[in-house]
Amino acid sequence: MEKNHWRHYLTKVLVDIMFYGGIAACIILPFLLPQIWGFLNVSESIRATYTIIVLSAGVCSVYIVYQLKLMFKTLLCGNPFVDQNVSSLRKCAVASALIAIIFIIRLFLWFTIGVAIMVTIFCLLSLFSLTLKDLFKQAVIYKEETDWTV
Repeated sequence: MEKNHWRHYLTKVLVDIMFYGGIAACIILPFLLPQIWGFLNVSESIRATYTIIVLSAGVCSVYIVYQLKLMFKTLLCGNPFVDQNVSSLRKCAVASALIAIIFIIRLFLWFTIGVAIMVTIFCLLSLFSLTLKDLFKQAVIYKEETDWTV
């Protein structure tokens, strides 16, 4: 096994900051958005819908970062090829696909190039997570076979 490097711990700290910052942002968002809407003169008809879209995407993002936290625990313990990580990667893929669907809905309401790019990014993230899930699943199988052989 490879010993833990400082970059593993640094990445874990950054993931922790993103997780707790994301929770704080999701809690503060409903209180902060009315002031932003008033400053930008956004019409009343789209405020509630837009708040729901942004908040639901934020919750899904925090869930993805939570799954990354769980995967980092196994990495720092020295055993990353476990079924828990396979499950976490599958959950990340589902959450990414859900964010892509949320932003597809937003595309139909208010089309912008930035949102179209976000849909593409989260679709790719979902496919990437599914691919990694399959790779980790195969690695878990190989690891279990070698553990039984020795």
